[in-house]
Amino acid sequence: MGLHGKLVAAIEFKAGGGDVFHELLRHKPHQISTITPELIKGCDLHEGEFGHVGSIICWDYIIDGKVKKAKEVIQLIDEEKKLIQFKVIEGDLLELYKDFVFTSHIETKDGIDLVTSTFEYEMLNEDVEHPISTLSMLIDLIKAIETHHLAQP
Repeated sequence: MGLHGKLVAAIEFKAGGGDVFHELLRHKPHQISTITPELIKGCDLHEGEFGHVGSIICWDYIIDGKVKKAKEVIQLIDEEKKLIQFKVIEGDLLELYKDFVFTSHIETKDGIDLVTSTFEYEMLNEDVEHPISTLSMLIDLIKAIETHHLAQP
């Protein structure tokens, strides 16, 4: 069994196009805990500015009923692709994975906006499971943000 993995989920996003999700994740991630407190408990800026490469953000999130932490550095932003990439530098994920990178970008296919989320990771050993529950939480988060924005006047 290989120790490297990649998981991808592409979720349709109807609330104002994918721009809404990208702008929230890039410039206002601290607001996500207000929209989805059942999934994200907090998001704090530790260094730099929201939405800038090199900035460090700390997330408190819930997986399988347990609060987890992840400190991430923004390592890539591409406005044309509406892409932002985070590398985990501290936290619970690094107890299982040597490297963990999360990329979010917006794809438009046939007039449909898709929020595409990609996890690329290296497991510490063969006993570590793929981060399916983390990807599932992220899918729930995307759908909850969509529902929240669709309910706005």
